[in-house]
Amino acid sequence: MQTVLVTGGAGFIGSHTCKALAAAGLKPVAFDNLSTGHADLARFGPLVEGDILDGPAVDAAFAQHRPDAVIHFAALAYVGASMREPLAYYRVNVAGLVNVVEAMLRHGVPSIVFSSSCATYGIPERIPIVESAPQRPISPYGRSKLAGEQILADAGAAEGFKVAMLRYFNAAGADPAGELSERHDPETHLIPLAIDAAIGLGPPLQIFGTDYPTADGTCERDFIHVSDLAAAHVAALRHLDEGAAAALTLNLGAGKAASVRSVVAAVERVTGAVVPLAHAGRRSGDPPVLVADASLARATIGFAPRFSDLDTIVATAWKARRQDARR
Repeated sequence: MQTVLVTGGAGFIGSHTCKALAAAGLKPVAFDNLSTGHADLARFGPLVEGDILDGPAVDAAFAQHRPDAVIHFAALAYVGASMREPLAYYRVNVAGLVNVVEAMLRHGVPSIVFSSSCATYGIPERIPIVESAPQRPISPYGRSKLAGEQILADAGAAEGFKVAMLRYFNAAGADPAGELSERHDPETHLIPLAIDAAIGLGPPLQIFGTDYPTADGTCERDFIHVSDLAAAHVAALRHLDEGAAAALTLNLGAGKAASVRSVVAAVERVTGAVVPLAHAGRRSGDPPVLVADASLARATIGFAPRFSDLDTIVATAWKARRQDARR
């Protein structure tokens, strides 16, 4: 295995994974339509500008670069937006994936690592969440990711290619070396929004719901550093390449719950500034608590997060935000 096609490779998690692939001696080829990605983040290998909904463009990228494997990130990924625009989410996240898989089959690519999500679980019955937990997603985004998993499981079994489906929890932070950052427009992620509120680059941070059945009344999430996620994608790819079973499903998380208020406290510790707050009602599609049991990933691919304590996540995000503000 030498060349890896990374759909969505100019995005937040995709760009960090391209860096991790290059550091492992592999050649990442980023395939991205740049609707939410950034060309300057695709600096660790070739960038092919194209859309996964454009079947001929996908096919041309495979023909030109002859990848040995695929990592598939390209997707629409906002829970709230999926409630308003479900068809767009099914179009991109389901039909786009089918285009990628069909190109894999035409070009004989034997394996794919799929960016799935804890959103496929919906409101969990038990915490922490294990991979065998019921999958009952409560948003079109979660349902589109579950459909992607089912497509890959069925097609992989029928066609004989290998699949790793990585259900990760809340990706956060930024490259500790400062080469990459999180840049979404609009930004919807809690930590960058809290940082911008603290330093006066954004409005007060909205807390959606303070009456959840949690210790402080706010949602609790499992934050996993984006560089730890990137390392896990490389490890999963290696695992498939070394003769693993045809289908692999793993949770990726730090295994620790952090409430919205605890994130605010961490941002205030790291930045030395107060985060102004505004309170709003609950958002539809937000479970009270999501925390991973990642023991299977530890046992299977040696998943061992290095950067996923909350203060390190916030510190790397803060460093990246300051660098972006100076550009």
